[in-house]
Amino acid sequence: MQTKDIFVEYAHRRVEPEEAFRGSYPEWPWLDRIADSWYTRIIFGLGYVAFYVAFAPSYWWFLLLPVEFFIGPVQGAIVNWCGHKYGYSNFENGDHSKNSTPIDLLLLGELFQNNHHKSPNSPNFAKRWFEFDPTYPVIRLFNALHIIKLRRPV
Repeated sequence: MQTKDIFVEYAHRRVEPEEAFRGSYPEWPWLDRIADSWYTRIIFGLGYVAFYVAFAPSYWWFLLLPVEFFIGPVQGAIVNWCGHKYGYSNFENGDHSKNSTPIDLLLLGELFQNNHHKSPNSPNFAKRWFEFDPTYPVIRLFNALHIIKLRRPV
C-alpha cells in the first residue's frame, strides 16, 4: 500500500520525482488521465470477462479472473518485498536492495533490484556472468527495429 500511495502522489503531481527521473522521456497528460480513469479500469475488466466468455473452455476458468485483475499490484508487492528482503547484493547501495535469482526469471528481470538501484537507467539489469535479464534481448530487438531508441550504444 505504501508503494501505491507513492505512485498516486506522483501520478497526481502532488510530489515531484527526484531530478534523475525528470525529463528525457515523453509525457502525454491526456493518456495519463485516460489510463488513471475508473472508466478505463472498468472497460479493461469487462474486456477480460468478455475474453473469458468467448474462450474459456469451462466455467472453472472464471476463477482466474481475480488473478487477472490483481496481478499488477501483486507483482509490484512481490518485487518490492522480495527485492529488498531475499537474495544477494552485487553492490553496496545503502538501501538493502537484493537480487533474487532464479526467481527473477519468473518476473522478467524485475528482481534484479540491487543491480537496478546501482544502474537505474541501464537497459540490462543483469551484471554478473550467471545473471540473465530476459527483457534485455527484447529491448535490443526493439532498438534494432527502430521501435525504441536506446540512449547509449549496446
